Amino acid sequence: MIFVWMIVAQFVLSGADTEPLCLSRFDYDYKLLSKLVELETGQKRLHETITEQQTVINELQTTITGSRSKEVGSVYTRWGKSSCPGNGTETIYAGLVAGSHYQHKGAAANYLCLTQQPSWNKYNDKEQAGGLVYGAEYEFDFRSRQQFFGREITNEDPPCAVCRTERPTVIMIPGSRQCLDGWTMEYHGYLSSGHYGHDAASEYVCLDVDPEVILGGTSNNDGKLFYLTEVRCGSSSLCPPYVNGRELSCVVCSK
Repeated sequence: MIFVWMIVAQFVLSGADTEPLCLSRFDYDYKLLSKLVELETGQKRLHETITEQQTVINELQTTITGSRSKEVGSVYTRWGKSSCPGNGTETIYAGLVAGSHYQHKGAAANYLCLTQQPSWNKYNDKEQAGGLVYGAEYEFDFRSRQQFFGREITNEDPPCAVCRTERPTVIMIPGSRQCLDGWTMEYHGYLSSGHYGHDAASEYVCLDVDPEVILGGTSNNDGKLFYLTEVRCGSSSLCPPYVNGRELSCVVCSK
């Protein structure tokens, strides 16, 4: 033990050119204890400084994380509904579904969710050549609408809603009505598109399983149309698990 103290004392007092020589054993012990106290005090101050700096860092990280959580998120369109699901998702606006006419060969493929409160740049109200936008309709002929929707909605106009969720990733899964583990369901429904025999190209969208109609909307004016999609097996590897002629489901999920 005495040997250890001698090593500590030698380490503490070594290299100090200005350190006075010890005149006695008492003087030696006093200087050694003074050095140890000084070192302990310095270590305590250093620990306090580190703790204070870590507190500042934690506060900054909390502020940054809070700011990012307010900024992140994602946006999607809910087709066939005028509002967004009640799962912390915000309805940005409720709109009117529109798009190109199903018979126009040069038409745009995508569906639009037009705002119900339009504003204009310069305009000329005479009909002219160019891109055209029409209203939309449900087209569910040759199916039991009572079976799918519990009511008749063919040739009615569909609404839409643009939604924002704080969850940063949104996907549409065709062929399923359930989200993967760890994902939040935004809504589910039927995979829909235009008719395969029409001139205009289309896209696949997820139509809500319980679609609404716009009250007082025009009836049977065609335009951009919604058809349910179904499987064709043919020589592909879809079947199984898919079944020929069966209507496809879909789900929109966020995480």
